[in-house]
Amino acid sequence: MNFRCVQCGHHIKSLYVQYSPGNIRLMKCQNCRAVADEYIECEIMILLIDLILHKAKAYRHLFYNKFDPEAMNFERLMLKLTFGFLVLDAYRISILLANNEDSDSNPSLASLIWGCGKILLDAFVGNLLFIIILLLGTRSLLNMSSEVSRYKNIWLAILASSYLKLFLLAMMVWEFPSSVIFIIDIFVLSSNTLALNVLSESAMGKCFGVCLCAHIVKFLVSLALNIHLANLITL
Repeated sequence: MNFRCVQCGHHIKSLYVQYSPGNIRLMKCQNCRAVADEYIECEIMILLIDLILHKAKAYRHLFYNKFDPEAMNFERLMLKLTFGFLVLDAYRISILLANNEDSDSNPSLASLIWGCGKILLDAFVGNLLFIIILLLGTRSLLNMSSEVSRYKNIWLAILASSYLKLFLLAMMVWEFPSSVIFIIDIFVLSSNTLALNVLSESAMGKCFGVCLCAHIVKFLVSLALNIHLANLITL
């Protein structure tokens, strides 16, 4: 596994030396002379807090020192994360549609099927174009290699850095204005940018531009689909 120092991103052969079960010594980075990865001895809550605070070292630990494609079922993990990502996005779309449209206390079966179809179509098409723009942007603007494994790592980083979508589940319990959804979207955008920056080691401005373009295309596609479907209803 290709370990990295969480402080400077320098390659390192091993993160710690184990003398006996429960007795380890953390290795220091030869480049910055700091402890290569202090998260090994930290609680998971410390890592989660640092991820929310957008600390680059937490993302380096997650992507380089935590995920091991050779030791884990990489394809299965990506499928699970992609499914969860689409479900959360579909829930986000359903909240926006419910706020924009007049709610019917006794909807018919046809209206329920039509509503579910709109949500699924929006989630599928919007995220499909989101992935395409994101991967094309990373190849052209960030000059990354076109290897399939590299694209898989990028998509995994985007999925993992979209964890803030989980805050949408709080809207099942408590009532929030729809503006909270757009605040979550901004945090997801910033988290995606930092994840892409850590993984690609490109300039932050370029990474922000790639992620922003992908999110804007996704928003415009969603808007165009809603307008087109609304026109079909009025015909």
